[in-house]
Amino acid sequence: MTDAGSMREQAEALAVQALGFIASDPELLPRFLAITGIDAGSIRLAAREPGFLAGVLQFILAHEPTLIRFCEASDIAPSAVGQTLRHLPSGDTSYESSI
Repeated sequence: MTDAGSMREQAEALAVQALGFIASDPELLPRFLAITGIDAGSIRLAAREPGFLAGVLQFILAHEPTLIRFCEASDIAPSAVGQTLRHLPSGDTSYESSI
């Protein structure tokens, strides 16, 4: 059985993968930056903030065509993205009660 720390590490890894997917797409990156209010040079710093990685997955989940493209590129099921989100700070309200 996987412990909570390991689940969070896996969730963080998926969110970092999603961030790379966003950053490599010339249409998604400007939209992500505009929505988050972050400039491209500040992404690494922002990624250290609690909730940022959850925001990355929320961005992917908010647009079904983006979700499908990310999942196809990553070879994961779309439902896994939402399930993974719950293991990150600000991913949902149950996160804090689980630590």
